[in-house]
Amino acid sequence: MEKGKWFSKMSEKAKKTKQEAAEETAQTVKEPEAAEAEEKQEENTESKTEELDSLKAENEELKNKLLRQMAEFDNYKKRTAKEKEELYQYAKSDCVETILGVIDNFERALDTQCSDENFKKGVEMIFHQFQNTLEKLGVEEIKALGEPFDPQLHNAVSKVEDENFGENTVCQVYQKGYKLGDKVIRHAMVVVANS
Repeated sequence: MEKGKWFSKMSEKAKKTKQEAAEETAQTVKEPEAAEAEEKQEENTESKTEELDSLKAENEELKNKLLRQMAEFDNYKKRTAKEKEELYQYAKSDCVETILGVIDNFERALDTQCSDENFKKGVEMIFHQFQNTLEKLGVEEIKALGEPFDPQLHNAVSKVEDENFGENTVCQVYQKGYKLGDKVIRHAMVVVANS
């Protein structure tokens, strides 16, 4: 082989070797950098996963708080509505109880003899108007005469022996009783037979 060719081949080999060495060096330098970048990427992924888990837990906690608040508010609304209804019923029964004395007096007035028929008719009309008003309010008269004695509805003021009535039966009513729904506003004042 010629000396020039040999030298040029050697020179090419040297260039290739230098180039390969440079590439190896660059790759050697890049490998730690790539490893560091990969580690950073893994740390970022772990950090993001932890942050995501933390946000999910916080979201779940806030969701539970919201559900509890909504349930408490719903219970508050129901309780308030119930209290309002009870207060209304109490006020209504209190007003009706005050009016019952007036109704009793109208009944007594109707039972007395009166020579003026127009006056008696006027009193009857007012009495019926009172009765209609009480019915609209949901007030009912407690049935007593001839009924079995019930201590939750009747107030026995005396007892008598009377063979015309059955055992433990109301034979006379001194004062009518009234109730509003299930609530007794005033017990009927009665006489009980054969108790």
